[in-house]
Amino acid sequence: MRKKVFSGMRPTGKLHLGHLVGALYKWVELQETHDCIFGIVDWHALMGEYEQSKGITDNIHEMAIDWMASGIDPEKSIIFVQSEVPEHLELDIIFSCITPLGWLERNPTYKEQLREIQTRDLQTYGFLGYPVLQAADILIYKANAVPVGEDQIPHVELTREISRRFNHLYKTEFFEDCGVILTRTPRLLGVDGRKMSKSYNNAINLSDSSSEILSKVKGMFTDPKRIKRTDVGHPNECNVYSYYEVFAPDQAPTVCQECTMAQRGCTDCKKNLADVLIKYLAPLQEKRLKLENNKDLVKDILNDGAKKARAIARETIQQVKALIF
Repeated sequence: MRKKVFSGMRPTGKLHLGHLVGALYKWVELQETHDCIFGIVDWHALMGEYEQSKGITDNIHEMAIDWMASGIDPEKSIIFVQSEVPEHLELDIIFSCITPLGWLERNPTYKEQLREIQTRDLQTYGFLGYPVLQAADILIYKANAVPVGEDQIPHVELTREISRRFNHLYKTEFFEDCGVILTRTPRLLGVDGRKMSKSYNNAINLSDSSSEILSKVKGMFTDPKRIKRTDVGHPNECNVYSYYEVFAPDQAPTVCQECTMAQRGCTDCKKNLADVLIKYLAPLQEKRLKLENNKDLVKDILNDGAKKARAIARETIQQVKALIF
């Protein structure tokens, strides 16, 4: 019996290389061995983007295109939009009733976002409680595992705590513990050396043109200890080199050797990296263009996915209500 996987992404902007190697490749792999449900979680997007929410609809469409261009197959996985399955919010309000406030206030990601993002007011009830909605997203499908990066592990741990509290309060074993599936690829940093994030505007996007990729790579931070062209480099401290390790591992040894011997300058190294990334993304962008030209197909896939997802979610919420009332 195949295990069930749930994962989602917030449609808050364009997807980038970090999403591709940190999540989407793992999703493509999992859909061959698991029953996968992938949600475009627009309620989560609203929690952080409520002041500028008009772009969420367009982002949903763009995200669906990026997913399928990356290899997510609607014949193998359920792809849907969160708000089209209202049972998510029903389970969220139930979990909100039983989740202690202290569990949310100690969430490290919540603290990081409040500290790092100064352009939006995130001190809201909704944003504080978004891990509870995440728990509802996962448990409404009784998922066995969630593919996540290391920074998301606390959220899955909180999901387990909420499910155990529910089971304890209502004297049941309805919800099983949900595990994590970690990605093997190291997390990429953004072009400015910080965590790659749509919020920081420091990412190379899957839909970027060749000129945009070249411009962003030219502006990347390199080895801070290498001041002059004749200085020896330290590849393991260079953000540009980390991209070679992920996207051109066959070139990485040569780049490392030439850098440490001052045989290759940072300008030439970045120009070559831009060429690498442009070629790397070319097949994905070709698929992407075909999907962009067939908006009705994308809409039909999302509608069909919502029907399938809701059939599962409706059964779960009916069983949950029977346990509570």
